[in-house]
Amino acid sequence: MRTFLLLGAINGFLSVALGAFAAHGLKQKLDEYLLGVFQTGVTYQATHALALIAVALLIKFFPGSSTLTWAGWCFFFGIVLFSGSLYVLALTNIRVLGAITPFGGVLFLIGWALLAVQAWKTAA
Repeated sequence: MRTFLLLGAINGFLSVALGAFAAHGLKQKLDEYLLGVFQTGVTYQATHALALIAVALLIKFFPGSSTLTWAGWCFFFGIVLFSGSLYVLALTNIRVLGAITPFGGVLFLIGWALLAVQAWKTAA
C-alpha cells in the first residue's frame, strides 16, 4: 500500500511541476504540436497518479490482492513508458521514440482491466 501511495504522490507532484514547466518554460521553445505532445504526457501522468493512489487505498481494503498489486505496477510502468516517451519526444523531437508510447498505453489498459477483475472478484 505504502509503495503505491508514495508512487502516486510523487507522480502527482511531478505532473503538476512538469505541467507548469511546459506552460511557462517550454511555451516559447516548442512548437504547438510538440507542446501538445508534452501536455498529453502530463495529463496521462496526472490521471494515473490518481489511479496509483486508488490502488493504494484499495489494497488497504483487500490486503494481499495480487490483482491490485499488478494493476499498480502496470499504472506505474505505464507512466514511465507513456508519459516518459512523450516528454523525451517533445524535448528532443526524435520521432522514433513515439514507438515506445503505445507500450505504456497497453500497460494503462491492463491496469484498468485488472481493477475491473478485482471489482468482479469482490462482487462475487
